[in-house]
Amino acid sequence: MIYILHVFYGLIMAYFGLISPGMLNMTVLKIRLNVGEMESIKFAFGAAFIVFFQAGIALFFAEFLIENPKVIDFLKMAGVFVFFILAIFFFMLSRKKMEAKHEISKGNYFFKGFAMSLVNMLAIPFYLGISIYLGSENKIIIEFPYIIFFIFGASMGSFLLFYTYIFFAKIISQKISFIATNINIILSLLFISLGIFTLIKLIS
Repeated sequence: MIYILHVFYGLIMAYFGLISPGMLNMTVLKIRLNVGEMESIKFAFGAAFIVFFQAGIALFFAEFLIENPKVIDFLKMAGVFVFFILAIFFFMLSRKKMEAKHEISKGNYFFKGFAMSLVNMLAIPFYLGISIYLGSENKIIIEFPYIIFFIFGASMGSFLLFYTYIFFAKIISQKISFIATNINIILSLLFISLGIFTLIKLIS
């Protein structure tokens, strides 16, 4: 049961962490509309494949740092910092129109998803902050083999989110401006709330 919970937490964190319309989501949406469902699924697999390693790197560092008791308070403060940065990031996203930043050309769409996900610089700090928070709340165990189930869930959650964009492509494309603004505001408020909550627990 505990392994399933780690998969669940990884899936939920990845799904809602990526739900905001951004470069990857807008690109998979554009591929679905302009090229076809199968190619967009290939792109989604490539992008989700990289998430497995990004989450793995984040959990490796989290495990390494948490094993050193002297840096626990620093890690919790770092988690607060990450939450506030994410809150600002999503607030800024809510103020601009989101669209795919790259022209969609022919080629290996799995590799395109792989490459674009690889340069997503927000992924590792996001999973590091989330894992530190969940670990401090005793929701997940940041040690082998539990982290394998968590990062598997994160990869699965990423693909499910991309597939949500694929499945509802026509609806999302018609309402993208409304969705982007409201989703990003909600995520901004969520992360600033988590940051404040964690900070209060830290200083109390």
